[in-house]
Amino acid sequence: MRTANNDSMSPLRAMTLGAGGQPGHRARHNPPTKYFAKHTLIRLYLHSLYIMRHALEQTRILPNFNFPKHPLVKLKVHRTTVFKIRLLVKALVEVISKCTVIATRKLWVRVLLLICFGTFCEAKRDDDLHIGGIFPMEGEGGWQGGQACMPAAELALADVNARSDLLSGFKLLLHSNDSKCEPGLGASVMYNLLYNPPQKLLLLAGCSTVCTTVAEAAKMWNLMVLCYGASSPALSDRARFPTLFRTHPSATVHNPTRIKLMQKFGWSRIAILQQAEEVFISTVEDLEAHCKKTGIEIVTRQSFLSDPSDAVRNLRRQDARVIVGLFYVVAARRVLCEVYKHKLYGKSYVWFFIGWYEDNWFETNLEREGIECTAEQMREAAEGHLTTEALMWNQNSNQTTISGMTSEDFRFRLNEALREAGYDIAREKFPEGYQEAPLAYDAVWAVALAFNKTMEKLEKSGLSLKNFTYTNKKIADDIYEAINSTSFLGVSGLVAFSSQGDRIALTQIEQLYDNHYVKLGYYDTQADNLTWLERERWVGGKVPPDRTVVVNELRTVSLPLFACMTALCIAGILAAVALIVFNIMHRHRRVIQWSHPACNTVMLCGCCVCFGSAIALGVDGRWVQPQHFSGLCAARAWLLAMGFSMAYGAMFTKVWRVHRHTTKPKAESKKRMHGWKLYTMVGGLLIVDVAILTAWQIRDPLQRRVEVFSLEAPRHNDDDVHIRPELEHCESEHNAVWLGVMYGYKGLVLVFGLFLAYETRSVKVRSINDSRYVGMSIYNVVVLCLITAPVTLVIASQQDAAFAFVSLAIVFCCFLSMALIFIPKVIEVIRHPTERAESSRGSGSGSAPADEEHYRELVKENEELQKLIAQKEERIRVLKQKLAEREAAAADGVTQGTGGVIADLATATSDYGTSTNYTRSSRASVSDLDFSESYL
Repeated sequence: MRTANNDSMSPLRAMTLGAGGQPGHRARHNPPTKYFAKHTLIRLYLHSLYIMRHALEQTRILPNFNFPKHPLVKLKVHRTTVFKIRLLVKALVEVISKCTVIATRKLWVRVLLLICFGTFCEAKRDDDLHIGGIFPMEGEGGWQGGQACMPAAELALADVNARSDLLSGFKLLLHSNDSKCEPGLGASVMYNLLYNPPQKLLLLAGCSTVCTTVAEAAKMWNLMVLCYGASSPALSDRARFPTLFRTHPSATVHNPTRIKLMQKFGWSRIAILQQAEEVFISTVEDLEAHCKKTGIEIVTRQSFLSDPSDAVRNLRRQDARVIVGLFYVVAARRVLCEVYKHKLYGKSYVWFFIGWYEDNWFETNLEREGIECTAEQMREAAEGHLTTEALMWNQNSNQTTISGMTSEDFRFRLNEALREAGYDIAREKFPEGYQEAPLAYDAVWAVALAFNKTMEKLEKSGLSLKNFTYTNKKIADDIYEAINSTSFLGVSGLVAFSSQGDRIALTQIEQLYDNHYVKLGYYDTQADNLTWLERERWVGGKVPPDRTVVVNELRTVSLPLFACMTALCIAGILAAVALIVFNIMHRHRRVIQWSHPACNTVMLCGCCVCFGSAIALGVDGRWVQPQHFSGLCAARAWLLAMGFSMAYGAMFTKVWRVHRHTTKPKAESKKRMHGWKLYTMVGGLLIVDVAILTAWQIRDPLQRRVEVFSLEAPRHNDDDVHIRPELEHCESEHNAVWLGVMYGYKGLVLVFGLFLAYETRSVKVRSINDSRYVGMSIYNVVVLCLITAPVTLVIASQQDAAFAFVSLAIVFCCFLSMALIFIPKVIEVIRHPTERAESSRGSGSGSAPADEEHYRELVKENEELQKLIAQKEERIRVLKQKLAEREAAAADGVTQGTGGVIADLATATSDYGTSTNYTRSSRASVSDLDFSESYL
């Protein structure tokens, strides 16, 4: 006979066995009912404890013993406690039912009670749809938007479950825990949600880094992930995240808006400051692509992990003015404090911040986060910055949404919930994530609508959402299609998803001034339409420039200096014209005729041209447009070269004539110098100039070249403006070669002229009565040219000094030459206003034939006398030598030698007297002798 050990049997089997352990037979000796009930109740009590522990484990995903001080936890504890109580009631009902079964003697009653109990429990288990929630709540960094998004999701759950036309009697339950916006902790929360019953149909997640981890792993369980607070552009990759949707628009929706604003305000040079997170890295890459497409320069891209001080300092070194900042709000406060320290704010700077920060983000949690700036300093640094954000609140506050509320109704309910959680809403002390709260609310509604649509589809196949498992690809695809086709009007606006699972939304632009955000406009990325409200205000009253404005300031010749030199040149031109008239009017007078009046006229014309070139040197970009500057350069070169050749060439011709007169044979020197030969010499110099200048102009013409100098400080204490001086020069590609050719040619002429002037410094020729003054003029010209040419090359970058030096040299040379050559003539004409026999003489450029013949005779006599004097001097020298020899002879021969020498001296003296008499008896008159002596 077998004995049954009830302890080793299940309660149901124990109740169907007799004392002998034989089924179907009653026990002959039943144990006392009291003992049996007591023993079984103890076992059922332990079993109930197991059930309650299991029920608690269903709701407690991760134990968190670091209870946050934040009042919002009350909401979470209250919501979770309610769910625990419901499960506890189920466990107690199970215990009571089993106790009743035990206490009941009839088998059929026990079986009926067990069937009813099982049906009750199964019904209770099948009317709930479970989703998982991952909310960032109490982290130290990143986005802790769960503080406001979780209450919004609770409101949505209550509203959805209150609707009888949704989910066919099912209730939507949320199992959640805190991820602290840490991807590792978020993955742990996800695994606990998945590996602990009940079965989850979908996951809600926030924070881009957590969503990236969760969405990439959830595809392995065929789970849809709906992100209410993730803006990373990387999440738009359908190949990497095939089951991801998000009610939060992608961060890339901000980039076209930023580009549009930059184009509107004329900013083409920006800088980027980013936190080293994937969401911001991918956003920056997208922004760089947009900037490259639109031609906007990114001057620098700085990133930081936790301390932004070095990155902000580098922005100042790079002279960044328009800066796009991409970082979480905790890092944003650190950045703003560094911005204040380095003075990167105010009228010269524009900051783009992310728009989903709270309105008072820059003055909260400063002490808790160790920010070294005061709230007042943070407000000062934040003034005027721009934000771009996707519209997260329905802009039509009177429009009824799918929940039956308007956006203002939702705001009121959310504020009440947050107020009960301990937030000072009256003073606008909003929790983090307040701007994204409508996205979390609409995310729950999107889940409910998608589940409702999926249930309708599954009913046709005889299936239900309760049939979903992590390996059921068909139901997962149905949920995917339902979410992808979902479209409704929510409190955040129109909720719809693109093929990448991104939310389609408008972008809002705001600006902070007077410590409040003001809406500036909206941008529709799809239609490329910017709605601008013209409400922007800028510190300083003007749009900040995108860089230090560099004003290119052309250095020009000082106007007073140019006016003075122009006046001098005009006076010189008038003086030269007057002297030309004087030269023509008195061309028959001897003082003019014997100075080659034709050469004088050419010289005066050359001086006029030189004066004109001096004026041209002072004409610069103030008077001439850049496109015409090359013509001015050519005019300068031609005027100066031609004027120099005419003025100096005329003087060079005179000294050459004097030198030729003294070095040629007498027969040739007596020939008359025709005027055309003088013109030929000047013309030869001009032909060489024309040849060089023409070749220069054709092969390598002078062009406008701008010399750029280093930046100079602003004159009016304007930090936005710096002066970049520019100076115009006339240069060609091979400028040094052409200048070398021109300077070499002119230098040879100057040196040769200087040599001729020196050789004829003491020579006087009657036919050129001003040769000494011409020589002095040549000395002055050579010296000034030798000084001016090298000095000009050294001071070429100093426009006033270079112009003054060169123009003064030209003016001085011209005035000095005119004065030396013409002042004596003018004085002579003034002293002797009339001259006899002048009117009867020819008007040629040379002397009269009679005067020239008389002059030649005098020169011939002079030469003969010089030869005679030389012969006598040679005779005297020989006699003196003989006398010395005789003095050394013997004493007896002294008397005889002395007598002979005296005789010889007497002969020489008589010969000298004869020559003197010859000279006195010549045909020359006294006046003629005096005239000839003046030219010796």
